Amino acid sequence: MNITYHIDDIDQVARQILAHTTNKAILFNAPMGAGKTTLINAMCKQLGINEVTSSPTFSIVNEYKTDKITVYHFDLYRLEHPEELLNIGIEDYIDSDAYLFVEWPDLLEPYLESFTTINIEILSPNQRKVVLS
Repeated sequence: MNITYHIDDIDQVARQILAHTTNKAILFNAPMGAGKTTLINAMCKQLGINEVTSSPTFSIVNEYKTDKITVYHFDLYRLEHPEELLNIGIEDYIDSDAYLFVEWPDLLEPYLESFTTINIEILSPNQRKVVLS
């Protein structure tokens, strides 16, 4: 699935992505400033998360909940070795029934049995292209 969108349409794009993926593990690949966190925020909103979401750059993972779902938002940018994932208890997150939204996912991929990858390309300051695979 390929979607080209203006940033003003991000809520609609988030809805489309969630409707087209069966995986709860969603990995986000994009350069800095491409809008990974912005798209994750919109996806959380579509899932009913009412609290403000933010990038977990320094905390590594943020947890968001509703009465029915849990979302773990990871930013693995600062991690350098797979062992660091074990130190944060990654197996517990993977074994949960929660959504896993992961920025900078390269170290995590070998731990996952299935996942959806979202690649974001910057087309202009306000326009992006997402490709799901």
